Amino acid sequence: MSLRIRLTLLYSTLVGGILLVFGAAAYILISILLFNQVDDTLASTAFEIMQVTQVTSGGEITAITLPLNMTSNAYIQIWGTDGKLKTASPAISRLTTSLDPIGLRWGRPVYRENTINNVHLRVLNVPLRVGSHKVGILQVAINLNVADTARNSLLNTLLFSAVIAVALAGLGSWLVLGQTLAPLRTVSETADAINRADDLSRRIPYKGPPNDEIGNLIESFNQTLGRLETLFTSQQRFLADVSHELRTPLTVIKGNVDLMRRMKQLDNESLTSIDQEAGRLTRLVGGLLLLAQAESGKMTLNMKTVELDTLLLEVFQEMRVLAGTKVRLKMADIDQIQITGDRDRLKQVLLNLVGNAIQYTPPGGDVFIGLAKIGDQVRIIVRDTGPGIPAEDLPFIFERFYRAEKSRTRSKTSGFGLGLSIAQWIVENHEGTIKVESKEGSGTTFAIWLPLISNQRAV
Repeated sequence: MSLRIRLTLLYSTLVGGILLVFGAAAYILISILLFNQVDDTLASTAFEIMQVTQVTSGGEITAITLPLNMTSNAYIQIWGTDGKLKTASPAISRLTTSLDPIGLRWGRPVYRENTINNVHLRVLNVPLRVGSHKVGILQVAINLNVADTARNSLLNTLLFSAVIAVALAGLGSWLVLGQTLAPLRTVSETADAINRADDLSRRIPYKGPPNDEIGNLIESFNQTLGRLETLFTSQQRFLADVSHELRTPLTVIKGNVDLMRRMKQLDNESLTSIDQEAGRLTRLVGGLLLLAQAESGKMTLNMKTVELDTLLLEVFQEMRVLAGTKVRLKMADIDQIQITGDRDRLKQVLLNLVGNAIQYTPPGGDVFIGLAKIGDQVRIIVRDTGPGIPAEDLPFIFERFYRAEKSRTRSKTSGFGLGLSIAQWIVENHEGTIKVESKEGSGTTFAIWLPLISNQRAV
């Protein structure tokens, strides 16, 4: 059963239930009002009759003549204690049975309903007493056929109106829901088309209000399609990049093996080349595994108190050996600062940034390292005087396998474009940020911002 049918049935049932409740309440209320009016008439008639009823000294009810204005709308009987009819209204003068035989036995006033000769009556039974001595019983009745007809007409009207209202509600809800749910049908058709064509670039059109539930749903669905398209494109590019990076070292290894096989002897130069390419493959696989662990949440950080100034000096001493005489590695201002973090991972980030700066800075250039406390944050600076990064490449340098080839030429010792992606993940999982500023011909500056211990979450 479709959603449209279910909602139509639900709405129609709800409308029918509401009409049933209000109809029953109206029917009961009108019935009560009608019976109250009848009972008031019976009570006033009985009171007037009791005013003109006379009793003899022996306790017998005398025959009386009932006033005409009392007998036009009511049927009246007066019975003695001996069970004999004393008097009756002209309309029922020939009726010898009681208007309510059961009511004759009651010792107090009581309203009852009875049917005589297919006539529905409302009967008031009132005992007649002289002091504490019962001398007879007065029965006053009114024909309820008119009231019954009115109630039946009301009931039929309510039922007919309810049926018409439910039918109109069902029809109206069917039409409105058809128009309201049309965008959902478009969503389903678009999703089917995307599945059939594998085209994640398609989006769901919607011309309705953008802030209603369906508009929000379609907007979320389109955003999801956009993210899926981005992820799919990124995955395709990732596979292509991995294939490209694997192809070169594998080709070199295979070529050297074939060369030694033809020469039928070991060649030290070929073995060295094979060793270098195997090392490149090891670093590539290691970087990929590290990223995979990071993105899957399996790589945990060993968070402890870290003296950043000591760590930075350690990195400075190690990278001076790498810089050698090619570039001048300089330590700028450095403050004594402690943070909560993973010392090994933070060192990995610093080694990567400083190593890149040394590698891509031409001979005779400078690389600066600095540490300072600014406000409630720590800033680590790695600045070089290299050729810089083109502006069109800056937004993408933290993407995996991305390298700005125009300004940073590749070599056998160059990386795979994974280091900055790993560095960004590590910094962000320390609740920090990593930013880059660069201009062609003016060098590049990487800035790492980390919170002080007092501003970090408890670990």
